Amino acid sequence: MEVMENAFLIDLNENQLVIRNTIRDYAEKNNRPFIMRYDEAQEFPHYIMKQLGELGYLGVLIPEKYGSAGFGYIDLVIIIEELEKVDPSIALSVAAHNGLCTNHIFKFGNEEQKQKYLPDLTSGEKIGAWGLTEASSGSDAAGLESTAEKVEGAYILNGNKAFITHGTVGETVVIMAITDKSKGRKGISAFILEKGNDGFIVGKKENKLGMRASDTTQLLFDNCRMPGKNLIGNENEGFTQALQILEGRRVTIAALSLGLAEGALHAALSYSKIRKQFGKSLNEFQAIQFKIADIHTNIEAARLLTYRAAILKDCGKANRKEAAMAKFFASETAEKAANEAVQIFGGYGYIKEYPVEKFYRDAKLLTIGEGTSEIQRIVIAGELLKDK
Repeated sequence: MEVMENAFLIDLNENQLVIRNTIRDYAEKNNRPFIMRYDEAQEFPHYIMKQLGELGYLGVLIPEKYGSAGFGYIDLVIIIEELEKVDPSIALSVAAHNGLCTNHIFKFGNEEQKQKYLPDLTSGEKIGAWGLTEASSGSDAAGLESTAEKVEGAYILNGNKAFITHGTVGETVVIMAITDKSKGRKGISAFILEKGNDGFIVGKKENKLGMRASDTTQLLFDNCRMPGKNLIGNENEGFTQALQILEGRRVTIAALSLGLAEGALHAALSYSKIRKQFGKSLNEFQAIQFKIADIHTNIEAARLLTYRAAILKDCGKANRKEAAMAKFFASETAEKAANEAVQIFGGYGYIKEYPVEKFYRDAKLLTIGEGTSEIQRIVIAGELLKDK
C-alpha cells in the first residue's frame, strides 16, 4: 500500500490486487447463487465460511505462526468490501469473525490461549462469537450486569448477552462480565468461553429485518463455571480491551458499508441502462443522473475515510476519531445509496427478485451495529474537544 500524506492517495500493491480479484471472483461464483436461499431461510452458510477459512480469509489479522494469513486491516477492508458487494450477510460474518473474538484473543490473550484457540478459528474449523452487548445496556457498554465471581480459582458467570453475532453457531466465545462492581467500567473482565460449558445456554435466535444469514442470538449464563486460565489478560481490563477491539471493528463496519453502497450503485447503474420510460433509458433523465452522481461522490468520500482509518490501524497509530468518522459516514452513505437504488428501480426495487430490496434491508444494521451513528458523533466530538 502506497499512501501519500494524510492517506488521501491510495494505490493497492500487487498482492492486494490479487486478494481483491480472488475474493471478487469467489463471491460471484460461490455466494451470489445462494443469496436468497440463505436470506429467506436465515441459514448460516457453514460451507462457505469453511471455504473462506481454507482460503485464509478468517484470520486475516493473525500472524502465520497461528496458521493464518498474517495480513493487515487494509487487506481485511478489501476482502469485506468485495464480499459485501455480493452478499452483506456473509461479509458481516467474515468481518465479525475476524475483528471480534479472533482478534480479541490475538491482541490480549496469552501465548497458551493463542496456541489453543487461534488455529481452529483462523481455519474456520470453529466460528467465534463476542459478547459485550446486553439487553439493559445497549450503547452504554459500561452498563453491564453480567457477573463473573471468582471461586476457588475459577469464575462463576451469571447473566445474559443480547444481539450476539454467531451466538448459535459460535463454539469459541469471548465474554465481558463484571468482576468488581465497586469499580464500574474499570471492574469489567474478559473471558474465553467454550460451547458445551455447563450453564452456557444458547437463547432465542433473532428474526431479523436484514443480514438474515448472519446468525444473531441471545446468550444466557446460569452459574456457568469457567477455569481461571480462561481470563484474558488481567482482571478488570476487559472494558479497555473491548474499546480497542471496537475501534478496529468500526473500520470493518465502514468497509461493509462501502461495499454495500457500491453494490447498490452497480445494480442501479445497470438497471438504469436497460429500463425504458417515455422512450428513453432511465439514465438519460437528469433526476436519475443526479442520484447516481450523489451516490458515487459519497462512496468515494467514504472510501477515503475508510482506507485512512485502516492505514492508521496498520501503522499502529491512534485512530479512534478516524474510525468513528469512517463508520459514521460510510454507514449513512450505505443507507442512502440503498434507498436511492430502490427509488431508481421503482416498483421493482420492492421485489425480492431484484438485488436492491436486500441491500435496502441489510443497510440499516450498519448505522446501528458497533455504535450507532449518534454514538459515533459523540466519539468524534469528544476527540475534537479533548484536543482543545
